[in-house]
Amino acid sequence: QVQLVESGGGLVQAGGSMRLSCAASGRTFSFYAMGWFRQAPGKEREFVAAITWSGVNSYYADSVKGRFTISRDNANNTMYLQMNSLKPEDTAVYSCAVCSTGWKSVVRDTSYNSWGQGTQVTVSS
Repeated sequence: QVQLVESGGGLVQAGGSMRLSCAASGRTFSFYAMGWFRQAPGKEREFVAAITWSGVNSYYADSVKGRFTISRDNANNTMYLQMNSLKPEDTAVYSCAVCSTGWKSVVRDTSYNSWGQGTQVTVSS
């Protein structure tokens, strides 16, 4: 199992930027594709972005494409989510996770077997 801890959340005004970090420990981090999900109050958890183990390929939800950038630093066992042009509808708890299945299933939360505790992101209008 890989243990994950998110950080970097907080309160930001609409149009602002924020960077989330996901620090991993335990089994080798670099072997796995990773993803970010978010869950707003009263809504289901939704896919945000994913990145392959090498960091070469990434995939984004349409709602964040062009605004968010996922990246990883395998040497430091850390993944990032750079969020720009934030909107109030981006308000949610953001969680990182380890993908345990193939790349074709990265948008499904059932494809992930290790999750962080989440970090709150609040975007004010």
